[in-house]
Amino acid sequence: MGKIISVVNQKGGVGNTTTAVNLSAGIGKMGKKVLVIDADPQGNTTSAYGIKKQGLYASVYDLLIGKNKAPSAIIKSEFKNVDVIPCNMDLAGAEVELISIENRESQLKNALAEIRDNYDFIFIDCPPSLGLITINSLCASDTVLVPIQCEYFALEGLSQLMASVRQVKRLYNPTLELEGVLLTMFDGRLNLTQQVVSEVKKFFAKELFSTVIPRAVRLSEAPSYGMPIQYYDPRNKGAIAYDALAKEFIKRNRR
Repeated sequence: MGKIISVVNQKGGVGNTTTAVNLSAGIGKMGKKVLVIDADPQGNTTSAYGIKKQGLYASVYDLLIGKNKAPSAIIKSEFKNVDVIPCNMDLAGAEVELISIENRESQLKNALAEIRDNYDFIFIDCPPSLGLITINSLCASDTVLVPIQCEYFALEGLSQLMASVRQVKRLYNPTLELEGVLLTMFDGRLNLTQQVVSEVKKFFAKELFSTVIPRAVRLSEAPSYGMPIQYYDPRNKGAIAYDALAKEFIKRNRR
């Protein structure tokens, strides 16, 4: 049975989508079968995999409202071992429509049940909010991967997020666990970065990934070309870091 991981942080701009795209690509390169689900209405993961958001036959929106089954929404990407369930702006309306649906928090979990055995890992790129779309993602997931930017307010947002994860675990998904915490936009030259690292280590010593993701302009450029960083510029420090993270992730999941 494929493991489902939500990549989530309620704070935007911390590397959620960058991590969902490039970690999944790195794991795919290692020979594992991966599905990436774009559950953020902005649709950046969809674009980053070179998929056009216009004219989709089916998307995450259709799964959430029960209009289509998961197999009809899967698109095979151009990149090794990675499939994508895309989204477009239709997803922005799902929050309102879900309110009137019975067992609304379990819609995505139920939709994924028939396909999860086809993959080693399924990553869900969550929106930067804790609405019904994110709750659906957390209910469907086995674990949560939290990217945090090396900045002053990072820990404040992290404590709020973990409180929300605990609440979802208590109310809807008792087996939900923390996959790990990932430091992104790392710049070792800054004192503030070192302070954030030491603070995160205090609270998440075991869960913190040893791989850190550096600041890299090419990481920001790659999505506009519809490619994960490993295919856009494989020698870039961002590509090297995400490949290292993929190896660390696989090693953790062999235990």
